[in-house]
Parts: sequence; C-alpha cells; structure tokens
Amino acid sequence: MPKVVLFKQDGSQNGEVTLNDAVFGIEPNENVVYDAILMQRASLRQGTHKVKNRSAVRGGGRKPWRQKGTGRARQGSIRSPQWRGGGTVFGPTPRSYSYKLPKKVRRLALKSVLSSKAAGEEVVIVDALNFDAPKTKEFAQVLNNLNVDKKVLVVVEDENDFTALSARNLPGVKVISPVNVNVLDVVSHDQLLFTQTALTQVEEALQ
Repeated sequence: MPKVVLFKQDGSQNGEVTLNDAVFGIEPNENVVYDAILMQRASLRQGTHKVKNRSAVRGGGRKPWRQKGTGRARQGSIRSPQWRGGGTVFGPTPRSYSYKLPKKVRRLALKSVLSSKAAGEEVVIVDALNFDAPKTKEFAQVLNNLNVDKKVLVVVEDENDFTALSARNLPGVKVISPVNVNVLDVVSHDQLLFTQTALTQVEEALQ
C-alpha cells in the first residue's frame, strides 16, 4: 500500500498516512480515463448555437411571381435558402451535448487518475486546514510551507468554508469538496492536496 507523509499546516511532519490500495494503487486504465474526460468536456459545452431557418427569417410571405408563364424558375418565397437573406438549411440549433457513462466506468476512471497521481508522488496530505477568517495571504503561506508550488487541487471537507474563500484569488488553486472530485479536475492540476478528513471521505466513497 502506498504511504504518504502527513503534514501539519505549518509544514512540519505529523506521521504517515497509508493510502487505500483499491483507490490509489490500481493499474490506471488510460482508455477509460480518455472516455471520462471526453464526457466531461462534452457536458461543459453550452450548446446555445442557433441559426434561423426559413420559418424564422423576416419576410417572404408573398410568392415573388406567378407559378407559370414568366420563363423563370418557380419560386414560393424570397426567404427560401437559395435566396440572399434566406433561411439556413440544417444549421445548428440549441441542444445538450451531455451524456453519461456507466457508474462503474466513471469510478474506474477516477481511481485510475488518483492512482497515477499517487504513483507520481503528487499527492500531499495535511492533517487539517483551519482559518479563522478568509485570508488569501495565510493560505498562500500554507502552500509554501507544504512545498506546493504548482497548479494544485485542494480537497477539503464540506464545512471548511474559510479555506475555499481564502484560496479563491490564488492563481492555479482550486478548492472542491470530496463529493465533487472528478477526473477532469484531477488531470488538469499538477498536485493534489487532501485534508485527512477529505481523504477518508474520498476513499470510503470509491471503495
């Protein structure tokens, strides 16, 4: 089982934490991770694109000339697609791009990326993150104490409101709760910082 040093908020060591092998010690499945990232990125698309078809453009209520006898091609409306200012054929309309993967596949993908981070020694565990008030400077000092100097995903327990507020203005730092840990966020950050309570919650959810 992989072991990680447990730190205090001031950067001093406070023992070791044994990571759950079923969550942080599996053989990563790259295909499943790719599918999970594709699903998440598709779900992030707004899908608000829209063009006007011939029923939505302005004008064209009257037949431009009579059906027969003019020598010209028959036309029913000046807003048909072949006319300038006419409607668009088969253009994009508002839609949702989101879809779902099976639950087992999503869990395997998340465990795969967590295992990759653990294997690369990119997981940092702190016993707790406690702030008396939202203080960006104090949070930056904590990251400095823990030698976290890259893009970091901070996972804290739900009731830890001041931590999220303290980190909000720091570039490259994102704070989420254990229930919101996802594949795209994990692969988008260089390091993972867990509080001990949040780590336990994540391991219990994924076992």
